[in-house]
Amino acid sequence: MKTIMITGAGSGIGRATARHFLENGWRVALVGRRAETLTETAQGHENALVLPFDVTVPSEVEAGFATLRDTWGRLDVLFNNAGVGVPAAHIDEIKVEDWLDLSNINITGMFLCARAAYGMMRHQSPQGGRIINNGSISAHAPRVGSVPYTMSKHAVTGLTKTLSLDGRQFNIACGQIDIGNALTEMAAPMTKGIAQADGSIKVEPTMDVAQVATSVMYMAGLPLETNVQFMTIMATAMPFIGRG
Repeated sequence: MKTIMITGAGSGIGRATARHFLENGWRVALVGRRAETLTETAQGHENALVLPFDVTVPSEVEAGFATLRDTWGRLDVLFNNAGVGVPAAHIDEIKVEDWLDLSNINITGMFLCARAAYGMMRHQSPQGGRIINNGSISAHAPRVGSVPYTMSKHAVTGLTKTLSLDGRQFNIACGQIDIGNALTEMAAPMTKGIAQADGSIKVEPTMDVAQVATSVMYMAGLPLETNVQFMTIMATAMPFIGRG
């Protein structure tokens, strides 16, 4: 039975993905700051391991991965998913504190979890594993007023490319899933109207978050000699190509 750790598993994409993997016979370690939401995600499943920790705190990350190792012995896949956004604004209107909070989760948290997973995969036997980073359409094309989020997602792409290169000698594959308008709490404003590049406010198409879960499973289920380097999954008619 294969093992996956999913960060940000208490809601949204993380919750949908965790439940999908549990339903399909995986052992799933659920990570988030609130134990109660992780427990809700797990729904009492025998193959769920609730690991409440903060991805931005190095000691908590290390302890969480140690618990997984002591419980199941190995990690096959990390879905490095935890992330946040901030309200749209011009850069001079964005509070520095909001930027620091976002970058701590979206960049430092991604780094810390990838670091711990890489170390575990490098030293386990048999060696290797897979890291799947949650990027975004914003890793390619920004929305208006999205400097912090867009910067952070470009950083994720740098992490993905470098780990994909460095991990080769240890049989560690790394890929990135870039998601557009999956209908979660974060994407709910799309259904009411969101700012466009021309200054207008428009409702945007969304897609079922379940499609993200099946896409992550496809990436995770490949043999380690095969890798999806980047996958873009999005609501078909959302503005991306020609966003500007």
